[in-house]
Amino acid sequence: MSKIDIGIKEADRLKIAEGLKHLLADSYTLYLQTHNFHWNVTGPQFRDLHLMFEEQYTELALAVDEVAERIRTLDVPAPGTYKEFVKLSSIKEVDGVPEGREMVDILTQGHEKVVKVCRKVLKLAQDAGDESTAALTSDRMRVHEKTAWMLRALNK
Repeated sequence: MSKIDIGIKEADRLKIAEGLKHLLADSYTLYLQTHNFHWNVTGPQFRDLHLMFEEQYTELALAVDEVAERIRTLDVPAPGTYKEFVKLSSIKEVDGVPEGREMVDILTQGHEKVVKVCRKVLKLAQDAGDESTAALTSDRMRVHEKTAWMLRALNK
């Protein structure tokens, strides 16, 4: 296989890929958390939350593939184990089954954490002239900002 030559310096590619690994880990952890809450939500908002969580985890399932493939496009192996994700993720697992309102708060905080990671990766990508990663992280940031807003609106 020939050496990668896509117009991004190796050091920049590696920094960007490292940032994307954190984005992947946070996104995957948030996916699992959202799916878990979808399965286990109860209470007066059951139907609304159950359906909303399903929409969110479905969107996240597609997103993790996009992020992992971008890491691979930069010629870096993508993390793909729980062990790696736990080390890389800023989103911590939740013990037990919280009630619906708490689930909403936990997911809101998770989406906001992902937004912050996106901002860091976006800056790295912009500084390196990596428009593909910049576009991906900008798109992801927009989705997570909107989702956090919608979740916050539920508990006002």
